[in-house]
Amino acid sequence: MDYLVLALGLVVLVYAADWFVDGASAIAKNFGVSPLLIGLTIVGLGTSAPEILVSSIASLQGNPGLAIGNAIGSNIANMGLILGCTALIAPLAFHSGLLKRELPVLMAISIFCYVLAFDGLSVVDGILMLSTLAVFLYWLIQTAMLARENKDVLAQEIESEVADEMSNTKAWLFLIGGLVGLLLSSKVLVWAAVNIAHAMGVSDLVIGLTIVALGTSLPELAASISSVLKGEDDLAIGNVIGSNVYNLLAVYSLPALIAPGLVEASVLERDFPVLLGFTAVLFILGASFKKVGGISRWEGAGLLSAYLYYQWMIYQSTLI
Repeated sequence: MDYLVLALGLVVLVYAADWFVDGASAIAKNFGVSPLLIGLTIVGLGTSAPEILVSSIASLQGNPGLAIGNAIGSNIANMGLILGCTALIAPLAFHSGLLKRELPVLMAISIFCYVLAFDGLSVVDGILMLSTLAVFLYWLIQTAMLARENKDVLAQEIESEVADEMSNTKAWLFLIGGLVGLLLSSKVLVWAAVNIAHAMGVSDLVIGLTIVALGTSLPELAASISSVLKGEDDLAIGNVIGSNVYNLLAVYSLPALIAPGLVEASVLERDFPVLLGFTAVLFILGASFKKVGGISRWEGAGLLSAYLYYQWMIYQSTLI
């Protein structure tokens, strides 16, 4: 029953996130907000809404391990599973100058969040992460506006993906329905995940790193595959980079703000180093010595294999 409830919660969570993003985007567009601005903020944060809601509820219920595992596990899944699978469908190329400027920023933010975890997560750490998110969004918007003037491919792809026209009434129904769906499905999902963890005799962290992280990353998987099938390589990669930044600065900050405390040793010794390793590989592939960086099918297979090996490592740790 717990597994059935978990699966149902994940399905509703994914659909509710789509409704929420479509409704919020349409409302902003009807008020005259730039499609590029909508794509960078509302759509970007909206795709991380499942992680945000799940981590909030988990932290409020006294399960910060689930919240931390969800944030870190989702980032690892984004780079290993999602980019790996997407590159296997079609090789990815980094054409956008904006994208190449985001990669070192993602690397710096990942290291920053790792360092904060060494003495545990405090309310001050949470405030620092949210402040960094505000600075990042300001920098991203300024950089993207300049990139649009220079006809950057990523800026153009982001604008083209913003939801079509929708009446205000319908948009508000989508927004409210999506928000209610996110809240209810997140609560059900956390309840089921905690039950499964207790039944299996493993920590909330393990369930967060595996089942929950995979489930909450499904919107990014669908978005990336859809983008690459339309030939929008930069958007597929941009979705992952943006999601990873939001997961670190918005999602990872929640256990610090709501349930501050020490971080499990395995996060510092295994999970965060794996996240940094994947981020470094993505940075190297994007900052290729060739004119255009990219991820070939072989490299995609390598990313996917590394992700599966990481999941096997977690499984082995539960047997010890």
